[in-house]
Amino acid sequence: MLKRLYDWTLSLAARKTAEAWLAIIAFIESSVFLVPADVLFLPMGLARPDRIYRYAFTATAASVLGGIAGWYLGWYAFDTLAMPVLEFYHKVDAFERLRRDWGDSVLLLLITSGLAHLPPIKVVTILSGAVHVDLWLFVGSAIVARGARFYALAWALRKWGEPIRHFIETHLGRVAGALAGLVIAIWVAFKLMG
Repeated sequence: MLKRLYDWTLSLAARKTAEAWLAIIAFIESSVFLVPADVLFLPMGLARPDRIYRYAFTATAASVLGGIAGWYLGWYAFDTLAMPVLEFYHKVDAFERLRRDWGDSVLLLLITSGLAHLPPIKVVTILSGAVHVDLWLFVGSAIVARGARFYALAWALRKWGEPIRHFIETHLGRVAGALAGLVIAIWVAFKLMG
């Protein structure tokens, strides 16, 4: 099923309505959808490099709005709406572990998930609402993290084109994961020193 969903998302890049689909996928990825917007963003950027920064803006804005929707799910409708989403994706245990271990540091998780999908962005947006992170702080963090991700991808695609696509599709998760790990290590070091 996941492969079919991935292929369907990828097929949207060839449509005239691709930018609208990018906005939709980026929006729902941040609160309920499994496939990241990158799957659509990469081929769109390669097909139209002259529009890559516009696509980065669209993806960032829609992702932040979707994150706000996830935040509202966590804040106002955790039991009735958010919990069923987490159950559907088998993320309840991961969510509860994050709430227990990282509840007071959820903004760090928002940055790492925004950059590297570690942990998945939908889990962190719902967690942010559930632990009552200030909405404006949440929005600012989401803009920085998601914007950094999409604009960095746009820059790489614009600079290197097709050759970077294979690298991004193959190694982006590891590179972004390493960067997220570095951010967490620095945060832990400051926490231990302070």
